[in-house]
Amino acid sequence: MRAAEVRGGADASVGAVRVRSAEPRDLETLTRFAAAMAQETEGKALDGPTLRAGVAALLADPARGRSFVVERGGAVVASLMLTFEWSDWRNGFWWWIQSVYVEPAERRRGHYRTLHEHVRALAAAEPDVCGLRLYVENDNAGAQATYRRMGMHEAPYRIFEEPTRGGR
Repeated sequence: MRAAEVRGGADASVGAVRVRSAEPRDLETLTRFAAAMAQETEGKALDGPTLRAGVAALLADPARGRSFVVERGGAVVASLMLTFEWSDWRNGFWWWIQSVYVEPAERRRGHYRTLHEHVRALAAAEPDVCGLRLYVENDNAGAQATYRRMGMHEAPYRIFEEPTRGGR
């Protein structure tokens, strides 16, 4: 199965908390989460129409990635996005965890753990997935500690970038 065809249509429930694939009805919430995350982690105010179009494009095309949400009491309180990178070295896909956001009032309740474990189980079920990766801001010690508790370790790489669309 190609990584863009990630399974997970079935809901995974844990008590009053439910993990499900994001759907078009989540567009406004995911857009709000992404804007809040950019402001919190990087002090960036994103362009609203561009951000909304980007989230909509992801929701419409599984080849771009996949998002999952946590619902508690019927409200979406956390989200996580996956994108896919082919590794010729490993003959498999790395699933990149991105755009992790938990509503401030819902933090420290295990919502990220629930999302991470859901994604980990999906990845383990796919023979062409070689692992999970993510990047985190250098100064975000809290997030780094969370990822370590989940069993992740710091990779020996630095990320370089070169914007090609006016610094976006």
